[in-house]
Amino acid sequence: MLHEIEINLPKEVPVMTLPHMTFFPQALVPLHIYEPRYREMLADVLKTNRLFALVGLNTKLITDEARVDPPYSVGCVGLVRTSKENQNGTSDLMLQGLCRVEIRSIVREKPYRVVSIKPLLSNPPAAGTDLNFKRVQLNKLLALKYKELFQSDKAIVKYLKSIEDPETFLDIAAHTLCDSSELKQKLLETLDIAERFELYSERLRMDVAMQKLENKIKGDTSIDKISDN
Repeated sequence: MLHEIEINLPKEVPVMTLPHMTFFPQALVPLHIYEPRYREMLADVLKTNRLFALVGLNTKLITDEARVDPPYSVGCVGLVRTSKENQNGTSDLMLQGLCRVEIRSIVREKPYRVVSIKPLLSNPPAAGTDLNFKRVQLNKLLALKYKELFQSDKAIVKYLKSIEDPETFLDIAAHTLCDSSELKQKLLETLDIAERFELYSERLRMDVAMQKLENKIKGDTSIDKISDN
């Protein structure tokens, strides 16, 4: 199913380039459309295939005066699942990610940005790699790092548990829980599924180890002494 979607993607799509945005396949993201250019873009895509790309703003390239709102080279094309126009002309929509894409070039900027794209397929794991095992291990690490969240928000635990496909689980977890913008973009750009699992798992192991160290320090040191550090 996913491969069919990727193959049938158009060669050019409208795009929103947003700061602090990393959008993953299968993820859902709510968007409030208020800028005139994006209002026009939304009207056009709703009349056609309901597709547009969502790409992060590459802040490292903002200093290049020749580049306006430079996008990362990898983003995600999404499908508008729902869209509600408000009385003031703005719209609220829900976009669902379909697949990773390489942003090959900017085709035009007016009336809204359109880019040329190339679908990116994930590389299958090497023979003998157990992605289901990696999925279980990743979930354990997530539960350790976000212990309070997992205890208080049973909905997210139930939702993650319902995702059977390891790659989808990984991408949804990264989209929903990863708190590092840099790591999220790297996970989006990593096509090797096993490597993607390891990148995220290694960061979580480091975070969990740091939390344990901080808790140990707080447990062994009085509040007054901590405040003096």
